[in-house]
Amino acid sequence: MPAAVAVVTLMLLSLCGAAIAEGGLQWGLLVISLGSGTTLLVQQRRWRSQQALLLSLVLLVCALRGGHAAHLGPGPLDPGHHPAQAGELQRLEGRWQQDSSPKDGQCRGLVLVQRLEGQRVDGLTEVLLKPCSQALRAGALVETRGQLRAPSLSNHPLLPSPAQRLARQNIWSQFKTAELKVVGQRWSPLADARRRIEEQFRAVLGAEQGPVLAALVLGGAQVELPEELRQAFRVAGLSHALAASGFHLSVLLGSVLVVTRSWPGWGRILTGIGAMLVFLALAGAQASVVRAVLMGLAGLLIHQTGGKSRPLGVLLASLVLMLWLHPAWARAIGFQFSAAATAGLVLTAPGLEARLKPHLPPRVQGLAGALAVPLAAMVWTLPLQWLHFGAMPVYALVANLLASPLLMVLTLLSMGLSFLVLLLPGGVLGLIAPLLTLPMQALAMLLQQVVTTISHWPWAQVLTGRPQWWLVLVVVLAVISSLNPDGRQRRLPLVLLPLSLLALGLHGGELMA
Repeated sequence: MPAAVAVVTLMLLSLCGAAIAEGGLQWGLLVISLGSGTTLLVQQRRWRSQQALLLSLVLLVCALRGGHAAHLGPGPLDPGHHPAQAGELQRLEGRWQQDSSPKDGQCRGLVLVQRLEGQRVDGLTEVLLKPCSQALRAGALVETRGQLRAPSLSNHPLLPSPAQRLARQNIWSQFKTAELKVVGQRWSPLADARRRIEEQFRAVLGAEQGPVLAALVLGGAQVELPEELRQAFRVAGLSHALAASGFHLSVLLGSVLVVTRSWPGWGRILTGIGAMLVFLALAGAQASVVRAVLMGLAGLLIHQTGGKSRPLGVLLASLVLMLWLHPAWARAIGFQFSAAATAGLVLTAPGLEARLKPHLPPRVQGLAGALAVPLAAMVWTLPLQWLHFGAMPVYALVANLLASPLLMVLTLLSMGLSFLVLLLPGGVLGLIAPLLTLPMQALAMLLQQVVTTISHWPWAQVLTGRPQWWLVLVVVLAVISSLNPDGRQRRLPLVLLPLSLLALGLHGGELMA
């Protein structure tokens, strides 16, 4: 491994580890890992003491940055400092942050609070409105009376809780109310554009296929999807299809480069950057989207200027830059899955493809790459799937093989239709839309049929319960060491495998409790 890549890897470990570390054990493991990595790098490169000291200072600064910025609590003006007393009703004024539709007679959404009981505050809270019968739009100025409270904790350590979910977004309170008044509407061009795309997709593609195809452009976080459909994609191992990520950006950027292949270099660069910025604006500055845009921008500039791209270096540099600017992203599930899946594609997919080719018949050896890509991503994200959701999809590889061609075509067509929706008036769009919607509806129905069928196969999802982080770490180390038992590592599986079996037994006992 080149020295620069090793240094950036240690910087990423320092930033990410300090951002997610909680408790003495995790901090101890981080210090040991950084110390061991630094010592090994210095010995291999035969660096002088000044170089070793400089590296140590860089890692210390990264750890301080990640640990301090990611563990910030509520600010001095945060509404969480003013919980309601027993039986007290508080008056809240603020701005609704996202489109919300009634679900089970309830609306849920984030509000940027401006005043609480007439007192100036500044911070986000989650408002729970029940009963709710009318959709609320982003940018709405709202007034309501209710009770501010701290988010509830889970009843069991292995169960998720509202407090954990909201803390990842730097939100420290919830506001429960029975009625809400909209007193104004601020201009929100991006929210209006997303809403127009979703509404037009529903109108021209139907209530079933429209939201799915809108999610291929905007991401599932921006689109109201039926919970049964989300669950079907999750069980089938295709959750990434509904989350704006590098897959969708690669389809968009690849199409732009094909269309502009005869243009001069500066024209292709500007067009590619413009397309990525539009994608970023519509999908929102989520961690997975920002990571994809940074890598896409670096790859585009390197390719168009005649340089040689090093995907691993680009990935590591992008992740370090993201965590330096916003260390709390390290706690975001989307960031973790995006980083792990991309690392799998960069590090593991080429080797898997080379190993699979000799075992396939000559006529279908081209499928080796199609098999290697989802398999590599699945292997690298499986520990995170287990850690965060306590469930693992069994048929994810099959589902990705069957769905990937459909997703590529549908993503490209959906992006084309979304641009028409934003650029053309409704009357003209109504004349052009049928040319695209007929094949899109047929392919979307086929995709939904594939997802639904696989999600209903026997044992489609293994439910294990959410494990403790140390259990996942022990099992992953045991698996890695057993796959490569050479040299000094031959004794490691003999220790880790029994330890992982013991850890699994303890996990089972905790679940039974």
